[in-house]
Amino acid sequence: MILHIDMDAFYASVEKLDDPRLENKCVIVGGTSNRGVVSAASYEARRFGVHSAMPIFQAKQKCPHGVFVPPRMGRYKEVSKKVMALLKEFSPLVEPVSIDEAYVDITGCQRLFGEPQEIAREIKHKILDSVHLTCSVGVAPNKFLAKIASDLDKPDGLTLIMPDQVPQFIESLAIKKVPGVGKKMVRQLELLGIRTLGDVQRLPEKALLKHLGKFGQRLRTLSSGSDDSPVTPHAPHKSISSERTLAADTRDIKLLKRYLLSQSAEVARQLRQAGVRARTIVIKVKNADFKTVTRQTTIAIPTQSSETIYKHAAQLIDDFNIIQKIRLIGVGTTGFSTVTASVQMGLFEHKAKPPDNWEKVDKALDSISQKFGKDAIGRATLKE
Repeated sequence: MILHIDMDAFYASVEKLDDPRLENKCVIVGGTSNRGVVSAASYEARRFGVHSAMPIFQAKQKCPHGVFVPPRMGRYKEVSKKVMALLKEFSPLVEPVSIDEAYVDITGCQRLFGEPQEIAREIKHKILDSVHLTCSVGVAPNKFLAKIASDLDKPDGLTLIMPDQVPQFIESLAIKKVPGVGKKMVRQLELLGIRTLGDVQRLPEKALLKHLGKFGQRLRTLSSGSDDSPVTPHAPHKSISSERTLAADTRDIKLLKRYLLSQSAEVARQLRQAGVRARTIVIKVKNADFKTVTRQTTIAIPTQSSETIYKHAAQLIDDFNIIQKIRLIGVGTTGFSTVTASVQMGLFEHKAKPPDNWEKVDKALDSISQKFGKDAIGRATLKE
């Protein structure tokens, strides 16, 4: 049996915890500028139609009396660590999915802690007692169903799906509840006569694959109640990125590169913390019309150097055909290898090229920042 633990309106709940004056108010985390987006909204704010990823200006239109606060990631990470530590008291198989949710494999833990529902209740109690926040828990035979179950009774809910209940649950599960099925796909599936996950089994496999490709095969597997994805502790990073909504839309390449420089330094710092180097560098651009475009390049030798990441990110923005003004820009990296991994030599090279010397500079800056604070030292270009 697998548990999916999802903290309730996590960022907003932490803000309420730290400031009792916010109790019962519409708390919207995401800053006070109209340029940003909502990171989290309390359940009071959600009743007015506010949700995460919504532009702040729209949130203010829907909920003008809301309390808008900037995010405090350091504080959220602090609380998250406490929650994850509590989960590990029940099973060594804990897989954090994000800062506010995790899977826990409790198979074989019944002798120690009781039946699955008892374990779920005890976890909820311990989290409430320790960090004074509520969570919703889904309990099911696999990760897919546990994730859905945790969302069915929020906030402070507990939903249990036993193995013998799976066929009936799937038969009535609205297709829009399935992870990966967005509004566009819901419309496409409804045209095929699919309104619940159970309906998928009644559509011929060939027709499903024709209309939906690989995702059609995934849906068919899920519709049988199967999901063999294991709970994997310490799952490796798939990507590391940094992005920012600009104070004003712009086509100014020089200004955009300043943001890329700062973001490249942040991404490189996270790569070093994770002990990996990246082979693929990506820039993300959101235009004034909110359309998102990405560009990427793959380099021969993986890096965790801020200078190397910036050099390639700057080239990508130089090559970008800027037609509209840009409202958001970001840098990301993928294609990771561990720092200890050997570097592949070229056919005519006598030895592998050593890591970028800028990595040594970056590591020295890391040491200074750890001792004197993150803002103690930085590039002169960014101090203007």
